[in-house]
Amino acid sequence: MNNSYINKGLRPGVDYVGISASFIIHDGQGRVLLQKRGPDARDENGKWDVGGGAIDFGESIDETVRREIKEELCTEPIDIQFLTIYDALREISGTTTHWIAIMHTVQVEPNSVRVGEPHKIDEIGWFTSDSLPSPLHSQFWKSYQIALDRGIVK
Repeated sequence: MNNSYINKGLRPGVDYVGISASFIIHDGQGRVLLQKRGPDARDENGKWDVGGGAIDFGESIDETVRREIKEELCTEPIDIQFLTIYDALREISGTTTHWIAIMHTVQVEPNSVRVGEPHKIDEIGWFTSDSLPSPLHSQFWKSYQIALDRGIVK
């Protein structure tokens, strides 16, 4: 892979538009798995969020989803479905960020999940819409509402 932009100190989402393959993990029974962002997460530390990560040069979207699920949650997907794409425009600590989020829903076996990146993820938990934790990531509802409307989560 050629990630020469990294060697030049350019930061995705800050120095150029970052592209992420992101996902809402669910158990097939209406529950969603959320991650509480840890101290080494890129931003919005302490907030509950869905998963995902930057797409590496030469890596397909599907490969990124699978890699990120393995890295973050130590499991394999049962089913991956495209959900939506949105612009994640924010200001974080005085810096404007811009990511394109390519969102998916991903079913996993709930008992197989564990934290794979403890420096980035403080804790994980299974929730329904009437039991969501707080505080939620600023971009959470951009994709979650669609999953809710489609009956993927309850």
